[in-house]
Amino acid sequence: MDARPAPARGAGPEPFAGRSAELAALAAQLRTAAPGPGCRVLLVAGRPGSGRSVLARRFAATALGGRQLLTAHLADPDGTPQAPGAVARRLLGLLGLPTEALPPAAAGQEDPACAELRTALTGRDTLLLLDDVPDAEHLAPLLPEEPRCLVLAVSGGPLTALAARFPVDPVILRGLDQAAAVDLLTTLVGGTRIGCDPVGAAGLAEACAERPAPLRLMAGWLRAHPKAAVPEAVTALRGVAGESEPLAAALQLRYQALPVAQARMLRMLTLAPGGRVDPRTASALAGCPGPEAVATLHALAEQELLDPAEPAADGTARYRLPGRGFQRLLALRELHDRPAAVQLARARLLERLIRLTDSARALLDPAVPAPDPLPGPLRLRGAEQARQWLAEERETLLDAAEQALDQADLDGSVGRLVGALLRTLPLAGRPEQAGRLPAAEAYRLHTLVLALAERQGAPRRAAAALLNLADLRAAAGDPAAAAEHYQAAVAHTREPRDDAAAARALEGVGECRRALGEAVRAADAYGRALALRQGLGDTAGQARLLTRLAEAHAAQRRFDEAVREYRAALALLRRLGDERAAGAVGRALERLSAG
Repeated sequence: MDARPAPARGAGPEPFAGRSAELAALAAQLRTAAPGPGCRVLLVAGRPGSGRSVLARRFAATALGGRQLLTAHLADPDGTPQAPGAVARRLLGLLGLPTEALPPAAAGQEDPACAELRTALTGRDTLLLLDDVPDAEHLAPLLPEEPRCLVLAVSGGPLTALAARFPVDPVILRGLDQAAAVDLLTTLVGGTRIGCDPVGAAGLAEACAERPAPLRLMAGWLRAHPKAAVPEAVTALRGVAGESEPLAAALQLRYQALPVAQARMLRMLTLAPGGRVDPRTASALAGCPGPEAVATLHALAEQELLDPAEPAADGTARYRLPGRGFQRLLALRELHDRPAAVQLARARLLERLIRLTDSARALLDPAVPAPDPLPGPLRLRGAEQARQWLAEERETLLDAAEQALDQADLDGSVGRLVGALLRTLPLAGRPEQAGRLPAAEAYRLHTLVLALAERQGAPRRAAAALLNLADLRAAAGDPAAAAEHYQAAVAHTREPRDDAAAARALEGVGECRRALGEAVRAADAYGRALALRQGLGDTAGQARLLTRLAEAHAAQRRFDEAVREYRAALALLRRLGDERAAGAVGRALERLSAG
């Protein structure tokens, strides 16, 4: 998932031609009165390769006015939708608003980040450019009831399910008209070469079905063959065996012409989390030096095989693998690369991310020994760069761990990456959040720890992960879900036996049941935890649980039992010398006795 301010796409304006009718239709919709009290939604719909994203960026530049522009992709290049909450957190970050305290989403409920985003957008003049929208269900939670907010959505379809709340009149893209297609070729190839052969240019436009993506790819072919006549490009395109669809044929033609190293890197980039790549990740996936990765990525972008993205804060070039060719590249990878080679590429990526994370931690905490340094061009060189890198790449880091866990063949590396993230990410937050991990990220990481522990048959680690997950749910005000995690933790403490963890989990169950108004079940959990604390000789824990047990009895109007437990707790607290806690229990006992 990618969310960012409007990207700087090269030194000059992005090549564009035609689409005057579509731009006029969007402008007309913008001029009309808003159909309802909420935000205005404009929709550009078209198949991959239709130029829908370029058109949206072009219109956004004209419609911006005084609005703040924010952009986000709602799906990965492989089509996997991004959770609305994850997109909302990124957009909140771009607005400069903290997200660390936002709880993780509860099962079956809207992520709290979505409501936070809608609130944040209220009263603001903003333009949200939301690309790769998979469906209305992933878009609607992000839309505020704010007429000053303009949403420009880009999708493959009309999103009819959105119309109930936000009426939309989709602008549907088809091919360019022939004149516009030739104009685009002229811009991309050069006026003299195209202008000298208008018949050939028209033939190439027709062979590309007047669609921008194949036209751009074939313009790259012509630039790479400066002595070829334009009709030769048509012959080459139509000569691609087994491909009648222009985009697939153009992509295959461009791929066939790549040097071996570039072709291999392009295939391996399909392994990049979220399709986001830079020289650090690309060199790991391809197993090549950093400078070679820089040159190769630049060459692939020049040939329209990668899309440029916003550079990193330190100036590092970044790219995005376009969805329009992803499935084709995936098929090529499966055809040409042995499974062992793919696994090795994935392992190199994880190891690179671990080393970068560890080096960032050492830069942010001088007490931590520095790991072996990476080669110069790939190295993080100071605390500020480390903090920026973690802020920009934390979604990639989390995605990489989750994707590797799903593959189930590199669990050792996944565990090391998760551990590195748990140690390092708390150091990269805002000063007021120093040492604390955002709740949603903590939940994702401890979920990974739990999955690894259960797969590896490590009940102690599984119990610890469940306790952390339960604490996060309890802090988020979800006692029912927290109780389930605490109860699951109890099951993991039986073999081998871990009475301390079991006591903590049972006390958590009691707290959750108490919050849910289930005094009987709370008393049962407290009583079981008390027995374990007694066996451990934990006097302070016993006193605390006796107090909780007394409160649970009092809630059931079992006052004799409550008095007994309060007196036992008071005796233990006086033995410990905890006069403050003893005073509080004494006052509770007096109130109960007086009642």
